[in-house]
Amino acid sequence: MEEKVEKTGEREIDLSVIINILKKNLIPILLCAAIFGAGFYVYSRFFITPKYQASATLIVNNLSKNKTTVNSGEITAAQGLADVYSEIIKSDAVMVPVVQNLGLSVTSDQLKKNVNVSTVNSTQVIEITMNHKDANFAKEVVAEIIKVAPPKIQKKVLAGSVKTISSSRITNGGAPVSPNNTRNGLIGALVGLVLALAVIFIKEFSNNTFKTEEELTGILGIPILGMIPAVDTKTFNKSV
Repeated sequence: MEEKVEKTGEREIDLSVIINILKKNLIPILLCAAIFGAGFYVYSRFFITPKYQASATLIVNNLSKNKTTVNSGEITAAQGLADVYSEIIKSDAVMVPVVQNLGLSVTSDQLKKNVNVSTVNSTQVIEITMNHKDANFAKEVVAEIIKVAPPKIQKKVLAGSVKTISSSRITNGGAPVSPNNTRNGLIGALVGLVLALAVIFIKEFSNNTFKTEEELTGILGIPILGMIPAVDTKTFNKSV
């Protein structure tokens, strides 16, 4: 191991020192990363309840009944209405009837936490999604929302209209959307890697013993008068 030593008594660590430390501890580092990665993956796979997602989309129109053309101003207005409608969909005006119609054992506030309403890429399209451990339940709730929402919105806002683009469906091919076991495993491996590196470097750089002659003379600033070689005690005992 090489270190650059200055007369001031400070050690200047060069890149070769870091590389040597990593090479010397490569197996423990990789082993720690593998153990943490496997642990995170197993916990994610077997101990976290998977959640499924159901979604549906609506479109906001800003046309009167007798108008067949649309200009850019009307599109912009419809986009603005989409933001307003998104807020109305998540309000009690929609959520309370959904809870009542389905006979749910949750409050409207609790339902809101599992429902996400947002515009798609700042367009006129509104996407409604719900994540839940029961895929069919999520699909049923989203279906009820897009049934209740349009008449409620038109009653609250006397402009434009809301129509369904796609009905409620289970997304991701019916597979869970969370947790992401592979991603969690990689996060675990990264955590293990960082912890291993931290422990190794703290241990290495907190060791204040002198390892070379240059270190000793450079830091203490005194000459070396002699050296005592390391002796194997077993060999020494045999020779006595």
